[in-house]
Amino acid sequence: MKSSLLWSSALLLLAVTGCSSSASTNVATPSAHAATTQSTLFTITDFAKRQIPFAQSPQRIIALSNGDMDIIYALGGKVVGRPNSNGTAVVPAAEQVEQIGSTHEVDLEKITFLQPDVVLGNNPMNEKDIPALEGIGSKMILTGANSIQDIQSQITLFGQLLQQEAKAKQLNQHIQDHIKGLSSSASTAKPKVLLVYGAPGTYMAALPNSLSGNILEVAGGSNIAADLPGLQNFPQYAQLNTEQVVQSNPDYIMIMTHGNTDEVKAGFLKEMQNNPAWSHIKAVQNNQVEVLPSHLFGTNPGTKVTDALDLIHQSLYPASS
Repeated sequence: MKSSLLWSSALLLLAVTGCSSSASTNVATPSAHAATTQSTLFTITDFAKRQIPFAQSPQRIIALSNGDMDIIYALGGKVVGRPNSNGTAVVPAAEQVEQIGSTHEVDLEKITFLQPDVVLGNNPMNEKDIPALEGIGSKMILTGANSIQDIQSQITLFGQLLQQEAKAKQLNQHIQDHIKGLSSSASTAKPKVLLVYGAPGTYMAALPNSLSGNILEVAGGSNIAADLPGLQNFPQYAQLNTEQVVQSNPDYIMIMTHGNTDEVKAGFLKEMQNNPAWSHIKAVQNNQVEVLPSHLFGTNPGTKVTDALDLIHQSLYPASS
């Protein structure tokens, strides 16, 4: 009954509007356009080149990665949902925030319950999740980081999202100044490094077009895997080639992992022991095989990229530390 009454009222309103003079119609059109314009305060363009309008800065934000979460808090914002973690949150202020899965596996049920205005995801990994999130009334912003410059672009984008452009510029300037300081103390004869991404039983060499590979080069290292072809499904990584590693004779071997670091290192050392050729490599002879902290490597560290740069630089140039 109520629905029929509403439709009747709507038809009556249309009839009255139709009887109005053409002058009245012309006046109404600009007003409607103005209302539409006022409904969009700003529009951002994400890494997938999608233009996303906002009527106001979002208040309820979910981050699917630690790097995105770190940047949001560095800009003075906060999240209502954060990525799953085995230990404490990488951002202490977010320790009590609900965990909602990750870029690899989104928990739509938890996200729906939290009613976010926007969800920060990975391009292109979370592109498939856009329809489901839009279906619950949320917007998704897709970004990613395969370089320090990408992280700076994320900072700029999230600064626009939170209406904190000035703060975003400060954060990016801090990163730039930090890089300049490292460059001034790096040697022209750069130490040779094998940067390995490892999981139990699987090892790949990180290439310069990966985030960790970029961090290595900016920190003053020479990536011995630079000329290796990228894997089809993981173009930022290459198949680990023992023959080429032995030939390149790296000064350092650095291992990244998302899993149990001790298990990954033990497995990698066992593989080296099973192949006598590894024993002739400088890094092995000098005990320069190191597992890098997982919150800084193998994933986007956000604004903590300066800490990642420092760690690599200090390992390669201990005299300048």
